[in-house]
Order: sequence, then C-alpha cells, then structure tokens
Amino acid sequence: MSESVLLDADTTYLDGKEHHIRTGCGSVSVVVYGDHDKPALITYPDLALNYKSCFQGLFFCPEAASLLLHNFCIYHISPPGHELGAAEISSDDLIPSVEDLADQIIEILNYFGLGAVMCMGVTAGAYILSLFATKYRERVLGLILVSPLCKSPSWTEWFYNKVMSNLLYFYGVCGLLKECLLQRYFSKEVRGNAEVPESEIVQACRRVSANQT
Repeated sequence: MSESVLLDADTTYLDGKEHHIRTGCGSVSVVVYGDHDKPALITYPDLALNYKSCFQGLFFCPEAASLLLHNFCIYHISPPGHELGAAEISSDDLIPSVEDLADQIIEILNYFGLGAVMCMGVTAGAYILSLFATKYRERVLGLILVSPLCKSPSWTEWFYNKVMSNLLYFYGVCGLLKECLLQRYFSKEVRGNAEVPESEIVQACRRVSANQT
C-alpha cells in the first residue's frame, strides 16, 4: 500500500459533509465521506457516542482508512440527540424505540437514493443494524458488528442499565454515569488499575467527557 494512498485517505476523511434529514421520528444527522459512486457503507455508533467519538480512531488509522475510503462511500449516522452540537433533549420529546431507529435507516437510504449497503455498528448500534437487516434484507449487503447484543440481558445487566437510565434522568451526565459508560466502552485491562496506568484512549475519553454536562 503506497504512502500516497495513505495520505489521500487521511485528507478525504477530513472533507465530510453533514446532512440533516427529516424522518418519521425526527431529524437525524448523517455525515458523508468519499465518492458517492462507490458502494455505500453506513455506520451506527454505540449509546452516548456520535460518529466521531465512536469511529474516529478507526478511520484515522492509515491502513483502515485507506481500505475503507478507497472502496466505500461512508455514511455516518448519528442517532437523534447524539450528533455534534446536539440540543438538550426535553422531557416532552418523544423518544424513538429501537424499532423506530431501524425504520429510520430505510428513510435515510431512500433520501440518498441508495440500494443495498454494507452496515457497521457498535454494541447498541450493532443491535439496531441487526434489526434493520432482519426487516429489510434486500437493502443489506453485509453486516460488520462489534460487540453486538445477541441475547436477552441477564438480571445483573438489566439492573445495571436501569441504574444508568435513572442516573441520566435525575442527574444528567454526572460523574458516576461517565464512569459507568467508561466501563461499558473499555475492558478492565484498558482502564488500568493500581499497577497498570490507564491507556491513552481512556484518558482521551475522560478529557472529552469532562466538557459534557
């Protein structure tokens, strides 16, 4: 893989265009990178992440960026309320279900005039893309799922998610909720301990979350 190809991939990824698309369950942000004539790859992030915080590390890796951007046009979907600069969600706003979010994807594909697409999602995003693929099989070429939710949660997981939901509802993005999210995103080894320091990616995530309330 030539150096010029790697450099071109880095440059292309910085030239994305954001679209705000009105759908049946609200407006959604989609950032498009690459040549529209190439096959489409849509991405869907995990809970409380947008396309940058979830996928930037992957697409800033020269080898991965070169492979993906020279073979696909990337459509980064950020769920409602997750886009960069999103307004605070009011308690009166209707919260879409995962089924609504899966149906929203077909509206996005139709808006861009896309046929069958590749899909890449992380955890909650992987689950939503799985629902989408089950319902609209003819519009899916393949799935790339990272840590997908493949079975019903255990009682421990259910209780943990209930705690997170209540923390968010009553206290907003508080310090304890941020710690819960870090535990969701990173393994114990990456988060470090008394003998091993936190990895750089966890420290970077802490700096980003420190600016969010």
